[in-house]
Amino acid sequence: MKKTAVVTDSNAGILPEEAAENQIFILPMPFMIDGKDYLENVDLTEEVFYQKMTENKSISTSQPAPGDVMALWERVLEEYEELIYIPMSSGLSASCQSAVMLAKDYEGRVQVADNHRISVTQKSAVYDAVRLAGQGKSAAEIKDILEEDGENSSIYIMLDTLYYLKKGGRITPAAAAIGTVLRLKPVLQIQGALLDAFAKARTINQAKTIMINAVRSDMENRFGGASPENCYLSIAHTNNKEMAMQFKEEVEAAFPGFLIRDVDPLSLVVSCHIGPGSLALTCTKVMK
Repeated sequence: MKKTAVVTDSNAGILPEEAAENQIFILPMPFMIDGKDYLENVDLTEEVFYQKMTENKSISTSQPAPGDVMALWERVLEEYEELIYIPMSSGLSASCQSAVMLAKDYEGRVQVADNHRISVTQKSAVYDAVRLAGQGKSAAEIKDILEEDGENSSIYIMLDTLYYLKKGGRITPAAAAIGTVLRLKPVLQIQGALLDAFAKARTINQAKTIMINAVRSDMENRFGGASPENCYLSIAHTNNKEMAMQFKEEVEAAFPGFLIRDVDPLSLVVSCHIGPGSLALTCTKVMK
């Protein structure tokens, strides 16, 4: 029997074929669209999701059903002695706390890492876990390492529209109306557990500059230095690949010598709340 399996949810943005190549197990996140249930990357692709959003369909998210979580764990434990489960941040969903409760029935064979990551930074944590498992670390050891390292990442997101924040009740209709009239491009941040406001920009270029400066500040003041040996960068987007690739060139010019590890879509759970057209810049401290 193999020793330690790595399990995550589809918020990490790891596609099924990539997961299979790297022996990563993925729990698909559930969505409800106009009263019909879908599972991310099972019967809900990124293309279909944004098409439904364009058609102004009613889209909502929920946490995975306990039975689905346990069914995946039990299937994995038929092959492995234990597993480390890396769900989305507990600050953004109750699914992490639910998993912690469910894991108590597995006598230590299931460890749940609450490392406050989502999307591209969650993906980096999953690959750190794969590397640690390959080095012979136990699931409990990997959990402790990931949780200790959890705060060593930042995400900054420029929104193209305030419509979806208003629709989800996260800002008032009046604030959304003012922002739309002024053509503001809000920049949000995810540092640790929560999604929060960071700055307001008048133009896309100004928003890009704000994100670049914020990441530089984090590297210098939080992560121990702005060097390629110490940190790596990623870019993400919501249905905005062309602009994301352009932004990649701008980020490479701003940070010579740095590795831009990924240009990935943001998870559909995040996209559901912020809508299409967004750009994100992330910084993660290299795990020593």
